[in-house]
Amino acid sequence: MQVSADDLLVLEGLSKRYPTGDRALRDVSLRLPAGQVTMLIGPSGAGKSTLIRCVNRLVEPTAGRVLLRGEDVARLPASGLRRARRRMGMIFQEYALVERLTVMENVLSGRLGYLDFWRSTLRRYPADDIAAAFALLERVGLGGFADKRADALSGGQRQRVGIARALIQSPEILLVDEPTASLDPKTSRQIMRLICELCAEKGLAAIVNIHDVALAKMFAQRIVGLRAGEIVFDGPPADLGPDILTRIYGEEDWTAARETDEDDADERPEDPLRLAEARA
Repeated sequence: MQVSADDLLVLEGLSKRYPTGDRALRDVSLRLPAGQVTMLIGPSGAGKSTLIRCVNRLVEPTAGRVLLRGEDVARLPASGLRRARRRMGMIFQEYALVERLTVMENVLSGRLGYLDFWRSTLRRYPADDIAAAFALLERVGLGGFADKRADALSGGQRQRVGIARALIQSPEILLVDEPTASLDPKTSRQIMRLICELCAEKGLAAIVNIHDVALAKMFAQRIVGLRAGEIVFDGPPADLGPDILTRIYGEEDWTAARETDEDDADERPEDPLRLAEARA
């Protein structure tokens, strides 16, 4: 596969087979341009989380290439992988916060990959990093929460901390694994809207693994449907009709889903690029 200058991330023939013999990914090829928000949908076990985790090698691919700006992440040694991971902000389903630490300490942990050994051991952060952390907390709606412990926060607040921690890395791409799975519907929409706005403001690409098809259609620029580790759909949300959903998930009555989409039309986010321009 030829890599173009517009490609931020290219997956080429990506496969993952676990020691049990189960194949989570089967020859997946995908291009992601800079600034695009792509959502992965599919049934449980389709390979969505595995795909995201293969990109930053939290899961080691069995075969294939993961090209970030042309550099094959799948073949980097430990030192090179550490540098590459700085460019990939990860947002987790279960937040992955250190409960006993403060909000500020959790956010600043996103800068550990930039510190030398002694600074990282002592958690001695430069003043610029601390100022950036305060600014990010304001942006994600947690101004005044810097000294609160993580275990004192609600689920939505914890996810906002996770978003700020990912952004303080100054990444080029966000890898987002089920960010709304533990949240109520209103908070889920707020979190997805925040992620999309921040991507537009900062020119970031994102790959979001999400189970909620309605949310994906509301917020995605592009949707990729996985089934049994293979891509069975790749296109705009408007093309995700009942026939495509059946191909991804199997037989079901999708009429209710269409009615829900129509009911939600007034709550769809504004164009994220327009939102970013308005904030500039």
